[in-house]
Amino acid sequence: MTATTSTLEILHAARARFEAARQIDMLPDGHRCRGMHGHGFAATAYAGIPVDWAPYPGGEVNALQQQLDRCASMLSYGVLNQQLAQPTDENLARWIRDRLEVPGIDRVAVQSTPHQGVEIDGRDHAHIWRRYRFQAAHRLPHVPPGHKCGRLHGHGFEVILHASQNLAGTAERIDYDHLDSLWAPIAAQVNYHYLNEIPGLENPTSEMLSSWLWAQLKPQLPTLSWVTVYETASCGATFDGTDYRIWKDFTIDSAVRHRHAPANEPRSAIHGHTYTLRLHLSAPIHQVMGWTVDFGDVKAVFDPIFKSLDHHPLHEQPELADGDTTTIARWLHATTRRQLPQLARVDVFESEGGGSLVGGHLNGPVLPV
Repeated sequence: MTATTSTLEILHAARARFEAARQIDMLPDGHRCRGMHGHGFAATAYAGIPVDWAPYPGGEVNALQQQLDRCASMLSYGVLNQQLAQPTDENLARWIRDRLEVPGIDRVAVQSTPHQGVEIDGRDHAHIWRRYRFQAAHRLPHVPPGHKCGRLHGHGFEVILHASQNLAGTAERIDYDHLDSLWAPIAAQVNYHYLNEIPGLENPTSEMLSSWLWAQLKPQLPTLSWVTVYETASCGATFDGTDYRIWKDFTIDSAVRHRHAPANEPRSAIHGHTYTLRLHLSAPIHQVMGWTVDFGDVKAVFDPIFKSLDHHPLHEQPELADGDTTTIARWLHATTRRQLPQLARVDVFESEGGGSLVGGHLNGPVLPV
């Protein structure tokens, strides 16, 4: 469920970290996670919070954060088996979701390592994900003369495989080890290789790489739901078997105050954040270029908007006077979409995982820490 304004959907997000130990004795003997061990967990909650639930308009993210912190404090520096019998990532996400006293919960994600996690939505639909890295060279053969991506260069790529755990009543379940076994032969093809020399990757844009990976994996993993490719830490592409979506991240350092916060609320005073702005764009694939939108074009078009926010007091701009991330995200969506009609969604984070998501449809995978 999401809060809706006109045709826009709005989700508020918060993240909490905690340290805890666990053992998962349902795993086979000898499995590394069967014995007692520990993790630094990250839990993220997304909710379409009604406008009259938070203490003041614009206070939704902070109110959600307080609830998530409360749940995390119940687990921190404890043994998770004392709270739930089989503390898998999936069960832990359900445990947190069921204890969040917040209306409009859309989904809860739990990340147990930098490389793996699970998200659970309000309908109990689960997605497991696993992150992989590889080093490779490529060039884009069809870009205009002088385009930097036309030169032979390389990246430390990251790939995230997302698979559904809803299997229509079948007994089979997908776990991290299964994803590892499927990834291993692909890693042998791409790691420390020149991607253009691999059949099917003659034009290895992020979009083409995501759909190539989908074609390799889907026959072996029918529950594959998304393939996400990070070309750099701040941009990449996702493919779901039909549609492509790219994203590009920006950071701004800006001052702000919450206009509606009561005097005893710290956010009523002038303060500041290093915000992360994430633009998501959806468009048909260009049959020659092999991309939906050039990342460089996104950066160039967004640059004047970026400069109007970076190192400025946001609350002094009339459209942003409320000062909260939802106000900023809605303004960014409306302003940027006039210049980039492919824009599907805007995320604004004022802290790690804490902020607002605004767009026409907010489906799609959680992009982990």
